[in-house]
Amino acid sequence: MKDLTAVREEDRFDVDAMHAWLQPFITHRDAPQVMQFRSGASNLTYLLQYPGQELVLRRPPVGTKAVSAHDMKREFLIQSRLKPSYDLVPKMFALCEDHSIMGSDFYVMERVVGDIFRRDIEKDITAADVAIMADSLINGLVQLHGVDASVLSELNKGSGYVARQVEGWSKRYRNALTDDVPNGEKVMAWLDANKPEDVDSCVIHGDWRIDNVVFDLEKARIVGVLDWELATVGDPLMDLGSSLAYWVDRDDEPAFASLRRQPSHLEGMPTRNEFVQRYLELSGRTCADFTFYEVFGLFRLAVIIQQIWARYKVGQTTNPAFAGFGDAVNTLINRAEGKLR
Repeated sequence: MKDLTAVREEDRFDVDAMHAWLQPFITHRDAPQVMQFRSGASNLTYLLQYPGQELVLRRPPVGTKAVSAHDMKREFLIQSRLKPSYDLVPKMFALCEDHSIMGSDFYVMERVVGDIFRRDIEKDITAADVAIMADSLINGLVQLHGVDASVLSELNKGSGYVARQVEGWSKRYRNALTDDVPNGEKVMAWLDANKPEDVDSCVIHGDWRIDNVVFDLEKARIVGVLDWELATVGDPLMDLGSSLAYWVDRDDEPAFASLRRQPSHLEGMPTRNEFVQRYLELSGRTCADFTFYEVFGLFRLAVIIQQIWARYKVGQTTNPAFAGFGDAVNTLINRAEGKLR
């Protein structure tokens, strides 16, 4: 339970009102005990503890938000649609669009039981466990990219996904810019000038990381995939590039290594290059030069962090975990610039 804490004052909500709304979907008469997950830098996630049952509630953060971010209805519908084709999605219980309950949309889902590994692993694991984590992580992404994208047909905007992503994330960065981070113009201009055509169109997760995956190492498999906020229909190599922006190799320079939030550095984990090659082998896709996707992933992660940093600077969130996000943006933009050719 080290990932759980008492609910922060700024993130409290009316538990009795929420419980009353949830009554048609559960059998519990008394309101739950509520804890807050420490992890998650975007949406807020809570554990609802009922006798014999644990549920998870997701809601947006308080404060100004990017227009397309924190869309609870979209996140709920994506997982509801995917569940029959991709069983690693948690079971959805209910979506609330009545803002009188909590001031925003929110949804409730099952809690997937298993191991979630974050920056440092606090349990004994073997080389075989690491191999299971690595293999199942790559296989899980390949399997997701093989799901029939028609289940999310309304999210498919057609060809031009890569171009739309470069334009959209560049706009978000400029809109969230503060005076203590690089302007990013060099990276944005390079991405615009070097964007490839889409290689494919499939269901993509948008935030595929070790700490968004629930493992059952004893059964050598993944039992759940979390945080579908950024999922859509798009280019799989863009999804892979975004995922690997979080992947810190064992020999990475200290500034980038300091951003590590998942145990990708463990002996036996693939390097970024090995991850790419294994993915291409399993998926049957080809890519002669992954540089564009790597740079895009670094820039996109910088934008996500910068949007949170901008909120933190003006006091819209006081989560102490965000205190170093300005430095993280500097590191990511500088690293992206160093990859340009």
